[in-house]
Amino acid sequence: MYAMVCTRPDLSQAVSMVSRYMHDPGKGHWEVVRWILQYIKDIVDVALVFEKDDGGKQERTGYVDSDYAGDLDKCWSTTRYVFTLSQVSMSWHCTLQAIVALSMTEAEYMALTEL
Repeated sequence: MYAMVCTRPDLSQAVSMVSRYMHDPGKGHWEVVRWILQYIKDIVDVALVFEKDDGGKQERTGYVDSDYAGDLDKCWSTTRYVFTLSQVSMSWHCTLQAIVALSMTEAEYMALTEL
């Protein structure tokens, strides 16, 4: 679990979303699990590579995003951010917002303030 959460954020998000329905999975949830397993099979040889660019500097970049009522069960928005160093993800987070947003703009402002 630690290896997945710390090194594979793409898998962590998908597993987190489908695990919400462990108590009563439907056919669609099993299709997602099958997709996750196929994805793992296809990327088993993929790894992160850390390199300096030709200029010798390491560029840091941060991205933040939210969706408006993306959680179909609770109608809550999801806040996500990722920070990269030399184009490799170093820190990321994805969570449901604690307050229901009334518009996309409000969801985006709430995402920015949660950093």
